[in-house]
Amino acid sequence: MSAKLPALSGDDLASAAARSLFLGSDGRYSERKIPGGALFLAEGVPLAPTEQACVCIGAFDGLHLGHRSLVRSTIEDARMRGCRSVVVSFDPLPAEFLGRAHAPGRLLSSQDRVRALESLSPDAIVLFDFDRGLASLGYEQFLLELLPRIVHPSSVHVGSNFRLGRMGLGDVRALAKLGALHGVDVIGHELVRMEGAPISSTRVREALSDGGVELAARLLGRLHFVRGEVVHGRGEGRGLGFPTANLSVARCACLPRKGVYAGLLHEGGRVWPAAVNVGAPPTFSAPQAAFLEANLLGFEGDLYGRKVDLLFTDWLRPSRPFSSKEELEAVVLGNIDWVKENLGSGMLEVGR
Repeated sequence: MSAKLPALSGDDLASAAARSLFLGSDGRYSERKIPGGALFLAEGVPLAPTEQACVCIGAFDGLHLGHRSLVRSTIEDARMRGCRSVVVSFDPLPAEFLGRAHAPGRLLSSQDRVRALESLSPDAIVLFDFDRGLASLGYEQFLLELLPRIVHPSSVHVGSNFRLGRMGLGDVRALAKLGALHGVDVIGHELVRMEGAPISSTRVREALSDGGVELAARLLGRLHFVRGEVVHGRGEGRGLGFPTANLSVARCACLPRKGVYAGLLHEGGRVWPAAVNVGAPPTFSAPQAAFLEANLLGFEGDLYGRKVDLLFTDWLRPSRPFSSKEELEAVVLGNIDWVKENLGSGMLEVGR
């Protein structure tokens, strides 16, 4: 079965999964450490402080459609000027460092964020270590001292709501004024809008917190996924007769709200359709802080200890207690029938 995903019209399951996971991005960029961060350089591309470059700066968490538009505009500007294109981001995300305990969940890990950016093919990606020193740096020092250690910026592209430097004083107007004095064109891009509102990482997280994985997919331009390790579960569901994968995920991962979803589990270049429970089932015993259980269709084998990706396609139902194991089994069978009808019942090859 080659099902279509309403949230990503035109994609079949295999291509949607491959694109959502940024498969095929590996191997084209080399990584090297630089003072205060890391540089990811496209194969065959020279880069030096004297090299003219068009630069875009941002957190790029999730690499949603607005982020992609900004990066592509920067690459196009570089082509027109005949210079390099460079994406600048930060690790950890500024919101994580500054917000600490109240930081929002990550839509992408740092590694996946770099791979996502590589999929757009800029000449280079710079990931600065966001620490106390960088947080206290003024936008003037960032633009005139730190950035020129990597490249010579001809233009700087940012979102219209972007702020840089200590206390967020480097808004678009301040950056443009500073750039004009030093021969750097600063271009503020209006935020891409969808369904009546700007696309933002915050909006994606809000959609996920409401269980809206379909809206999140439209905003991201891909399926949202989380990565985890398959671990032994609580054992209470073994008698239900469904092959399952229980996932342990990083605490910083951005999980959708508790409930049951349709999705795809990826491992080793293959995906299986799945009915996914997020959050400990209320029918069973003590709830756990982060619990993912995927009932897999068409899977045979052992995934224990493997790193897997879980992609979310559709919200199916909220979590609720059941009066008996028979009632639970009937409902879960209904969820699996929905997955089988809409996503298929067997493994698909998606590449690596």
